[in-house]
Amino acid sequence: MKAMIFCAGLGTRFKPWTDTHPKALAVINGKSLLQRNIEYLQQFNITDVIVNVHHFPEQIIDVVNSNDGFGSNVVISDESDLVLETGGGLLKAKQLFTPGEDFLTINVDILTSLDLNAFLAFHQKQKAMVSLATSGRKSSRCFVFDENNRLTGWRNLQTGEEKIRVQSNEQHNRSFSGISLFNYSFFDKLQLEGKFSLVDAYLSLAAENPIYGFDHTGDKWVDVGRLESVVTAEGMFE
Repeated sequence: MKAMIFCAGLGTRFKPWTDTHPKALAVINGKSLLQRNIEYLQQFNITDVIVNVHHFPEQIIDVVNSNDGFGSNVVISDESDLVLETGGGLLKAKQLFTPGEDFLTINVDILTSLDLNAFLAFHQKQKAMVSLATSGRKSSRCFVFDENNRLTGWRNLQTGEEKIRVQSNEQHNRSFSGISLFNYSFFDKLQLEGKFSLVDAYLSLAAENPIYGFDHTGDKWVDVGRLESVVTAEGMFE
């Protein structure tokens, strides 16, 4: 199975580091976020990795090449001209995936102990087009699932905005963990193009396609999206 690590973001919440570096190369206890995620995937025998780049792309490419991909086969998807967000970035890399095979995506600023084997088993058992790693942590923005853990919508608990695509008897809010599993058929169903978020893609497909949430509450997890989260990450991951 192949995986894509999203590394193209501008990292605006991670300034001043991102004034001169890509966030993917921010260091946690001596290892960059990119290296940590490549090595995390290796624990589950995922060694074919796609990395998209935009912000200081040459720095990421140099680090990957000088370290022989940290032991994995790393292919670069170049978004130097225009950052495409997660959805557009994934669609641009479509030709780098294997038709008919499931694949995984992870945001580079996510560190976790999530068991990807258990996640994949859930994905396959549900016959899901997309499976979303989720937890019960508090977050202002969350996905909404029904009693069968099928995606029905999205909510911003801070502003009250909501996008409900499927009506259901029960609704459960869960926070997205930044990791998804896909059936390759996702590309066939996708109607969006250009620059777009995967969240928008999930919501556009939720009514007619099986998109499920996998609850991994209790696993170690941190979003290293801000400078102050580095201390938290270093306390959780050696």
